Amino acid sequence: MKIIITGAYAIGTHLARLLSRNEEEITIIDDDEDRLAKIGADYDLLTICGSPSSVKTLRQAGTANADLFIAVTPNESENINSCIIAHALKAKKTVAKVNNDEYVEEDIRLFYKGLGVDELIYPEMLAAREINNGLKMSWVRQRWDVHGGALVMLAIKLRQDSEILDKPLRELCGPDDPYHIVAIKRGHETIIPGGNDCLRNLDLAYFMTTKQYIPYIRKITGKEHYVDVRNVMFMGGGTTAVRALEGLPEYMNAKIFEIDPDRCQDLDQLVSGKKALVIHGDARDTSLLEDEGINNTQAFVALTGNAETNILACLTAKRLGVRKTVVDVENIDYVDMAESLDIGTIINKKAIAASRIYQLMLDADVMNVTFLMSANADVAEFVAKSGARITTQPVKDLKLPHDVTIGGLVRDGKGMLVSGNTTIMPGDHVVMFCHGVNLKLLEKYFNPTKSFGIAKGLLKKLSL
Repeated sequence: MKIIITGAYAIGTHLARLLSRNEEEITIIDDDEDRLAKIGADYDLLTICGSPSSVKTLRQAGTANADLFIAVTPNESENINSCIIAHALKAKKTVAKVNNDEYVEEDIRLFYKGLGVDELIYPEMLAAREINNGLKMSWVRQRWDVHGGALVMLAIKLRQDSEILDKPLRELCGPDDPYHIVAIKRGHETIIPGGNDCLRNLDLAYFMTTKQYIPYIRKITGKEHYVDVRNVMFMGGGTTAVRALEGLPEYMNAKIFEIDPDRCQDLDQLVSGKKALVIHGDARDTSLLEDEGINNTQAFVALTGNAETNILACLTAKRLGVRKTVVDVENIDYVDMAESLDIGTIINKKAIAASRIYQLMLDADVMNVTFLMSANADVAEFVAKSGARITTQPVKDLKLPHDVTIGGLVRDGKGMLVSGNTTIMPGDHVVMFCHGVNLKLLEKYFNPTKSFGIAKGLLKKLSL
C-alpha cells in the first residue's frame, strides 16, 4: 500500500511510526527540512520538502498512485485543500485533520466528501469522547464499547482486595463465565494470557464482557467502594475541555480552572447554560483546590498543553483524595512515567487520531479500531465475510498469530464471548486484540479466500 502523509508534526510522526512497522510504502511531505530530517532518520520512509498544497509537490510524491492520502498539518485549510488536490490527482482515499467542530456535522462531512475529502478527523472531539467514557466509570481506566455496547472492554487496575488474584485464568474464565481476560499489562510488559497465567496485584487487566455483567466485574475486582463521579474539576480550558463538557452527563457538575483571564471570558460564553463554573486560577495551587471543594470531587482532568504540569497536577489531586484522574499526555515519552506513577486514564490525541486513520487503511470490513496506549496494543472490530477463513473452523483450529486473541463477537446485535470451540459465522462482528501484530495480517482471516471465490464460480457455471 502506498501512503502519503503531509505534515511531519505530532500526528504525522506517530502515524509514520505505526505504519512503518507494517512495511508500507510511506512518503511524508513537509516544508521544514529539519522536521523531515528527524523523521527520516527514525523511520523507513521517503521525505519530500515542499508545500503540501502544491500540485507539483504532490505529483512528485506520486499521489496519482496513492492508496491513502493523509493531511495532518496544523492548518486545517491546507489539509482540506491538499486532499481536494490529491483527489483530483486520483488518490484512492483522502483524510484531513480539522480543528473545528463544524466539520463533524453530517451535512458538512457530505459536502466535503463531494469535493474529494473522504474523511475528516477532529482529534479534540475523539479525545473528549475518551475522557467522558473514563468519567462515567470511576473505577475503570479505559472503556471501549463494541456495537453500541453489546460487548464492552474494561481496563481495570487490580489491587490487593481483588478476589481474582493469584488464580489460573482457566479457573476464572471458563466457557460459562461472563468475562474473558484478553490482555494483562504488568510493569512494562504486555501479556496475551493463557489458561495457566495468573492475575497479580497492580496488574492492568483488560476484561471483555457484556453490559449486564459490568456490576459483577466491579465486584470481583474489588471496586464496589469506588463512588460514582458527580463532581469534576478540569485543569485547562482548551478546546478538548470544552468538547468534553459538551458531552458530560447531565448528572455531573464541573469546574474549569484556567490561568489566562482572556480565555476565562471566552469560556464563560462557551459553557453558558451548562453545569460548569469557570475559575481563574492555577489548579496546582492546593489551597485554591481546597477552597473550591476538592474534598467533594470524584474526578480531576488535566488538559493543559504541558505533560509534566498535567502529571504533577493529577498527583496533587490524588494526594488530596481524588480517586479518578485523567491526564492529557501529548509527549509519548511521558506515557510510561504516567503509568508508573499510577496516574489513571491517559489521553493522547495523536494516538487516538492515528487509530482512526489506521482503520481506513485496512481492506477488510473494520468497524472500529482503538489504540490502547497503556498496553501498546490495538483492538479492532472486524466483520466476518462469507467464505472467509475465520468462518471455516472452530477458533481453536484457526492458528491465529502469536499475541493475538479474540475477545468476543456480536451476532444479530447480541454480544457473546468466544471459546476455543466457537465457530464464527458470516456477518459476525469480531473483536480482535493484537499486541505487536500488524492488523493487516488479520485481513486474510476475514476476507473471502481465493479458493472460495473459484469454487463459487465453478458452481455457478455448473448450474448453467
